Amino acid sequence: MKTSISSVQLEQYLKEQISTFFPDNNKDWQEAIPLCCPIALERLEHCFSNIAGKYYQINDQAVFNHMNSDHYATFLYFIANQAYSYGNLALAERAFYLNKALNGLDLFYSVKMPDIFLLVHPVGSVIGNADFSDYLVIYQNVTIGSDKDGIYPSFSGSNVLYSGSSVIGRCRIGKNSVIGARAFIRKLNDPEDNRIYSGLYPNIRSTPNIRSVNEDFFMENPV
Repeated sequence: MKTSISSVQLEQYLKEQISTFFPDNNKDWQEAIPLCCPIALERLEHCFSNIAGKYYQINDQAVFNHMNSDHYATFLYFIANQAYSYGNLALAERAFYLNKALNGLDLFYSVKMPDIFLLVHPVGSVIGNADFSDYLVIYQNVTIGSDKDGIYPSFSGSNVLYSGSSVIGRCRIGKNSVIGARAFIRKLNDPEDNRIYSGLYPNIRSTPNIRSVNEDFFMENPV
């Protein structure tokens, strides 16, 4: 993967950002950065290698630009999630909070995102602990959350959530299915694939999706 700065520079860059935003006396997070950063970059490379488009591919090589906020939001999630998996909550909390401060993205460190996903200027998005699958696309102001019983949605794969859409509670979204802009989805147990959902609960409209999410957003021959 082609990167805008080296991994050593990236580690120092992240360290200085965290120190600037959270100038407390806790230093427990510092030792986890050299452990988490290489793994986060490996996960990032696998993810970005599957995303089509000029901002993610140059000459058939995945690209990571730390000054591209969509790229950096994904990187910070991987750092936070990796730190959480290692049991270093000091770094997990700070990377999550930094992502929220810089990018307006509420993506908690314990949420299990799929290996391959795309964040498209996700300012204002709140992504809860749903059951996700690969080839997921999330735009701005998207909400994915639980109902009062703590039940989250599930996504079968190759799903897009357009700007301002919400999927709440017990919902099953089929493969290659799309949640339209400003749609509000609840109590949807629809096993069908290739659908487009629009409207506001309880008046949800389902129409056929004749396009391919993978062809629109991802590489023809995903790795």
